[in-house]
Amino acid sequence: MATVLMPIPAQDFDPSEVAVGWQVLTRAGHGVVFATPDGRTAMGDEVMLTGQGLDPWGRVPGLKRFLGIGRALRANADARSAYTKMVQSEEFRVPQSWDALTVDGADGLYLAGGHRARGMRPYLESKTLQSLVVDAFRRDLPVAAICHGVLLAARSTDPDSGRSVLYGRRTTALTWRLERTAWRIARRTRYWDPDYYRTYREEPGQPEGYMSVQQEVTRNLAHPEDFLDVEPGTADYRRKAGGSSRDSPSDERPAFVVEDGNYLSARWPGDVHTLAKRFAAELTRR
Repeated sequence: MATVLMPIPAQDFDPSEVAVGWQVLTRAGHGVVFATPDGRTAMGDEVMLTGQGLDPWGRVPGLKRFLGIGRALRANADARSAYTKMVQSEEFRVPQSWDALTVDGADGLYLAGGHRARGMRPYLESKTLQSLVVDAFRRDLPVAAICHGVLLAARSTDPDSGRSVLYGRRTTALTWRLERTAWRIARRTRYWDPDYYRTYREEPGQPEGYMSVQQEVTRNLAHPEDFLDVEPGTADYRRKAGGSSRDSPSDERPAFVVEDGNYLSARWPGDVHTLAKRFAAELTRR
């Protein structure tokens, strides 16, 4: 059995990416060690979990539980079920603190994402976690990253080289197409919080998308073409690129996962079953 470190923010992590990852890994016989900023139990993004607040009437207490577009955008039934089980587990209820986390004795590192700035920025900007990521890559541990988790990896600079741990590797992450589509929807439906899907916004003078996950990750790679997305003509292209189809335990067709040695990456919650399954298999092979 392998031991996988899974640092998460205190709040607003994506419930699908964390809970499905946990479920797939533990069902494969691996152990997961959660860690939060202060060692207290974390809370996923309740908007993504319930769908409440994603409809134009989402600010109205008596109406927000009636879901329209929120039903389609929230975590699906598989992920919600996994989340319910995860929050009852001992490892989730009693996490370590980020400061106490070390790769000593660990067999792998799993970096999940989320997009809500309130909770995700401390996670993405943590020097403690960035140092942990550098250490994991230096020791050649298997690492899986999804969505904004890839951004955490991209920001992790090895002091010996002065470069990101992803420099020289191929990767994917949340694409600008997916991020922009969600942002445009929220500007209409969650009009009181139009930047809900944008963790970082552009500063004056920066072109649109400059602070997107895809563009920041790409700026840390050796070559722009090392950032991969689904190419037209790929089998099941519409499922993979449309942003509405999600993978499942028995259907990998909608997923897009990039493997570069012992580093695996994926774009969004729709890829998480496939990413976690392949990561579990990599851990077992070792």
